[in-house]
This record gives sequence, structure tokens and C-alpha cells, in this order.
Amino acid sequence: MLAMPLIPILTGRDFHYNPQASQGANLAVRTGVAEIIGKVIAQGDAALVDYSLKFDQVELKALRASQSEIDQAYGEIDSKTKAIFQGSIDHIRAFHQKQLQQSWRQVEPDGTILGETVTPLDRVGVYIPGGKAFYPSTLIMNAVPALLAGVPEVVAVSPPGETGLPHPLVLGLCGMLGIKEVYTVGGAQAIAALAYGTETIRSVAKITGPGNQWVTEAKRQVFGKVGIDSVAGPSEILILHDDPSIEVEYLVRDLLSQAEHDEEATSMLVTTSKTTALAVQKRLGELVPTLPRAEIITASLKNHGKLIVVEQIEEGIEICNQIAPEHLEVLLSDASKFALIRNAGAVFVGPYSSEPVGDYYAGPNHTIPTSGAARYASPLSTRDFQKHSSYIQYSKARLLQEGEQIARFADLENLHAHAMAVRVRLEKEDG
Repeated sequence: MLAMPLIPILTGRDFHYNPQASQGANLAVRTGVAEIIGKVIAQGDAALVDYSLKFDQVELKALRASQSEIDQAYGEIDSKTKAIFQGSIDHIRAFHQKQLQQSWRQVEPDGTILGETVTPLDRVGVYIPGGKAFYPSTLIMNAVPALLAGVPEVVAVSPPGETGLPHPLVLGLCGMLGIKEVYTVGGAQAIAALAYGTETIRSVAKITGPGNQWVTEAKRQVFGKVGIDSVAGPSEILILHDDPSIEVEYLVRDLLSQAEHDEEATSMLVTTSKTTALAVQKRLGELVPTLPRAEIITASLKNHGKLIVVEQIEEGIEICNQIAPEHLEVLLSDASKFALIRNAGAVFVGPYSSEPVGDYYAGPNHTIPTSGAARYASPLSTRDFQKHSSYIQYSKARLLQEGEQIARFADLENLHAHAMAVRVRLEKEDG
């Protein structure tokens, strides 16, 4: 009897889009996170120490990494790794520099001045995961845009390891970026501390950075008290393919690049070639058992992986627009078809634009909307760390010209105090 394939092959007609719910929907998780947040609000630092012992099996002696510990971790990064980090930082900074927005003013002929004032957020907290993997790349992707936007206080939080400190590469990279506030706290308790503050950790204006379902649910629950980047779901890749010149091994390896994240990650290939789909299916079956994260990859592909064969690439593009994937790789023989793609978080075009290029080095941010949110949301950018205030400076002439229309508009809404706030000025100036 033949073994079941690791990943199924469907036709476009058989495929029905059923998006995974974003993390945090589980009732037990929601309840548990609410309890954690409540305890952090009530007990402050003591709750953070208790939860680190419970969840991380680490008894914290200090919640904040000292500057000497940051400097030591930076000093211990070898020169080749520093060069890799610096290359990534340079590319991320150059790309995000172009996103910066400036305040503007427009002076009307009557002397009225209208515009927007752009200011950086005062204080931002960046969550750096630690668990199944650690992510110095996440620190770069979140901290560089914040620093470029002019945020004066960028704070990092990351779960402690056996030493009571975050992973040494994360800690050392903080030194490289000039981040001086680094807290050895992870999980929902870290999000609560950033939102509400404790004796040691001052609250922030916004929290960014990914995490597990507990971290994501905590961000959802503190939203409103502080800003957040997004409520992220599992990572996704969709490869849109009809180019016969593309190596099957490229497709296989790119699908695996997402599947190794965690058991809930989604990896999909949409192709016009049944032969290609069969070859990818076969190769995945051969390769996965040999990989270091085979158990995670197997669960991911079995539960959320799909190979979809469509008759025409337009059908595949419509599937893509329905899914609005986090990562979309476009491997099309007719480049003009690209114009039909509307919904995707980050688009990787051509055989040399493997998804990890964007994860680490190209320049665009790798914090990208998931679970269909790319239909209305965008990747993290400097704009997420700036806020815009409207600027209104009416001239006397403009108010005399338009004031009565404004007052009558207020009357229509039965907001007569609004109307009188304008009319009192008209009466005084006309008198």
C-alpha cells in the first residue's frame, strides 16, 4: 500500500479558500492572556519574574540587560557575522529611508494655512521572539525603521535563555544598532509590561514584532492602550508558476523555507503544470525526512500545504488575489500577467528572488500582513513609527467667507454650541 503524499495536489476547481484565523482566537489562550495581563498590571516586576520561572524555567536576577552585558555580547560577535548584519542593516536602511514623510504646509490666497505635522512616536517596544528559533533579522526589520523615523526611545524585549539574557546575537545586535534598553522578558507578560509599565519597564506608545499565539493575543488585548503593528497569523508563501524553465528544486526549497517556521505555516504552489506539481510532491517526500526540522515541516505541509493545478494562469492569479498571501513568488512566462495581481504583502519576481532574500537582505521589510490582511494592510515601514497631526490656521477673511455655511452645517446636526462658536466670531468681526 502506497504511503499518503506529504502534500496534496488539487485542481483549481477543487480548491476552496478557507483562511486560517489569525492567532489568538482560542478561548483558552484568550483567557490565559487576560490573566497574565491582569497579574502584570497588579504585581509589576514580581509578575514578570514569576512568569519567567514558570514559562522559561529561568530565575531572573535582573529584568534589564546592563550596558556592559550588551557591549560584551556585541564584542563577542565574530567579524564575518558583523559584516552580514551590517550589510542587512545598510540595505534595510536605504530602502526605508525613501519612505520617510515630511511635514507640509499650504498657504491659501486668503492667508489660510493648512497642512500636516509629521512627528515620530515617543517610545516604541520591539518584541524579538525566542523559542523554536531566534530572530536577529526581526530586530533589524523593526528597529531600523523606528530609528530612521526619529523615535527617540526604542526598547527591545526578548525571552531569556539559560544565562538570564536574550540570545547573545540578539543582545549583541542591540549594541550594534545603538539600542540601550533591552529587557530579558518574553511572552504575553512582556507585551503587558510594554503596554502598562512596571517598576522597571516604562510603558511605550507602540509595540511591534511577531510572536507565538500568546504574544499575538496579548498584542490584540492591549491594542487601544498602545498601538501595535498588526495581529499576525502563521507565516505564508504562495508560488505562482507557469514558467517551464524554472528548476523544480527552486520551488521545493522555497516552499520549505516557510514550512520550517512552525506547524501552522502555509506553503502553496499554484501552477499550470501537473508534471511540475507531481515532481514537487515527489521531491518533498524524498527531502523532508532528511531535514533538521523535519517534524515541524511535516506537520506544516500535511496540515496547510497545497499544490494546486490550474488550467490557465489567470485562474491561479484569481486564487492568489483571494488568498492575499504574505509572501508571493511570481514565476510567470508572460510578464504582462503581473498587472492582474492585486493582493499580496510582498512580491518576489523571477527565479533569483527567493523569499529568504526578502527575509534578510533585500531592503523591504519582512514584517508583512498575514491571514488575508494584505487585502487592506501593508508591510511594516517608517510610516508605522510616525504620526500625522492636521494643521489648520484659518484666516479672518476665510472665516468671514465660509463661517455661516459652517454654522448652518452644525445646525443641521443640532449641535448649536458648535454653530455659536463660529457665529460669535462672525458677529464680533462684522460688528
